[in-house]
Amino acid sequence: MSFPSGQTVERLRAKREASPYNPSKTVPANWDNPDILLIPGAFVAQTSTSRLGNATREQAMEAKSLFCGAADVRKGDRIRVGGDVYTIDGIPPAPDTNPWTGWTPPREIPLTRYVG
Repeated sequence: MSFPSGQTVERLRAKREASPYNPSKTVPANWDNPDILLIPGAFVAQTSTSRLGNATREQAMEAKSLFCGAADVRKGDRIRVGGDVYTIDGIPPAPDTNPWTGWTPPREIPLTRYVG
């Protein structure tokens, strides 16, 4: 499923490296040169913003939703939309498929970004 007037966003995923504690296992660690997957025909919608802060720090949190089809996305991946980068904050729902028609509706995937 894609939106006819949707946009292409980038899914960023940290490359895996050998664990320093157990070299036979790998851990996601390297964000310097992430794996990039283009997700065409996506739609990113604003859901909320909020101001977070205390006496020494002021921060803003922006929440959005990514609507896309069966793209390979997971919790912890990052989504680049234009110049902004958001983090996938939950477990993306599995893509549902209608058993009679094979139609797959878009999935809503929660994204957040903190500034400040």
